Amino acid sequence: MLKIAYHPYYIHPLKNGHRFPMEKYELIRLQLLHEGTCTLDNFFEPKVIEDYQVIMDIHDPDYVQNLLNDTLEASAARKIGLPFSSQLVNRELIIVSGTLEASKFALQYGIAMNIAGGTHHAYSGHGEGFCILNDQAIAANYLLKQRHANRILIIDLDVHQGNGTAEIFKDEARVFTFSMHGKHNYPFDKEQSDLDIALDNDCTDNTYLKLLKNTVPKLISEFQPDFIFYQCGVDVIASDKLGKLGLTLHGCKDRDRFILETCKNNKIPVVCNMGGGYSPQIKTIVDAHANTYRLAQHIYF
Repeated sequence: MLKIAYHPYYIHPLKNGHRFPMEKYELIRLQLLHEGTCTLDNFFEPKVIEDYQVIMDIHDPDYVQNLLNDTLEASAARKIGLPFSSQLVNRELIIVSGTLEASKFALQYGIAMNIAGGTHHAYSGHGEGFCILNDQAIAANYLLKQRHANRILIIDLDVHQGNGTAEIFKDEARVFTFSMHGKHNYPFDKEQSDLDIALDNDCTDNTYLKLLKNTVPKLISEFQPDFIFYQCGVDVIASDKLGKLGLTLHGCKDRDRFILETCKNNKIPVVCNMGGGYSPQIKTIVDAHANTYRLAQHIYF
């Protein structure tokens, strides 16, 4: 069964009446239920993580304590880019929990998903770019520590480079970080992943898919991962306000189909996190994300 982490707190009101600018999470869930792609049984509600050591195995303990105690310096809070509050931190702790639980479900079913997460701009010692804690990095380290996995591949296809993930795992040989992203996009000072493919503006479906299909099978053959995390942001499509690439909805769906079929055919468990999506029309964002779930149900179940 496809298991998907979802919590109402993903769109919980934040400080001073502000809302996290991603009501898409609830809309994705409602669309999947409405069209019959998923039922309520597919969704599970993660709790606030209580084992902070799992987080501090990846993130600097002082940074984590400042988050938990609401003592983060104003400059560090501004760098995150969201109205900072204890509610925001709790939201992040729930997202981390969701990705951790999804990892366990993926070991059982071959795939699991978190409607939120993929917070790849969170560094070991600070947050930025709407990211506070790096949920995929925390979950990857947990799997290694618990010996549920030995070699982990992180495939990051959000339009923005996974700079925080690259920094966190720069000296970890058991984790291979692969980021395919816009060359002329945030972050403008990029980190070095194990493999980076930087794309020019207006990159088309054909160019994108050819590069991807020439790269991923080689990575799997050479690195031999036994677990994959997939950051499947849909900000690669041409209509995205922050993207600058030129993929169509069909091309984005083909991207997801290729990655999921590759994981399935190689019998490698995969966890998918939705990542970015900022098209002007919410319908476009929801449809692009929903395609990933539709494909997961079709390919795996």
